[in-house]
Amino acid sequence: MKDFILNNYSLIYRIFIGASAFFGLVTYKKYKTTNVRYFIFFLVYIFSFELLAGYPSALHDNPSLSHIKAFLKGTKFERNFWVYNLFWNLLSTLFLSFYYHKIIKIKPYKAVVKWAAIIFLAAAIVYLTFNFDEFFNRSVVFIKIMALIVILLNIVLYFIEILRGDKILTFYRSFNFYASAALLIWWLVTTPVVFYQIYYSTADLNFIKLRAQIFIFANIFMYSTFTFALLWSKPENN
Repeated sequence: MKDFILNNYSLIYRIFIGASAFFGLVTYKKYKTTNVRYFIFFLVYIFSFELLAGYPSALHDNPSLSHIKAFLKGTKFERNFWVYNLFWNLLSTLFLSFYYHKIIKIKPYKAVVKWAAIIFLAAAIVYLTFNFDEFFNRSVVFIKIMALIVILLNIVLYFIEILRGDKILTFYRSFNFYASAALLIWWLVTTPVVFYQIYYSTADLNFIKLRAQIFIFANIFMYSTFTFALLWSKPENN
């Protein structure tokens, strides 16, 4: 079973991502008047960029696309690190800040979420200005850590707001609670792996397998939680 998962981990976790996006669209009518509709759009967005991120494998496995592979060979776009750095580490963090700014109601907390996102974006732009090649060659650790801090801050403020209000009585039927818990666990589990990205090479099969296992199970957990939450939760008034 382990070998099967490792050999097909890209396909497996994209199936789970696709399932969460699919059930998001299926349940859209239930949530169309709530802020959860934005999260459903987010799931569709994630599924779309995950398909885009698979272009190196698609080019490798399809001889008919060899001319495109040859065109990209030796360029910054030969590998797909830029896809995850842009669409996940940067844009997804900004979207989640937007989402938490929507669902958090306490004004000082909303201001913190807003300014944290602005500082994150400014810091990322300054860092990439001086380390532009890193954006295309590996996962940018600085941005990853900044993203973790911003998302942790958003989630903690959301949980504090729940504890301070009446939502604590119905949190178990709240989509935002389950989504926040899943995001928190995913970022805490996967971020440390980035520190060891420099060891990612075909010469170290143990690290490759460990990294793949961490990400596949973290992704399965997170997107399964999103799917469960969409089906189980009750719509909340904005």
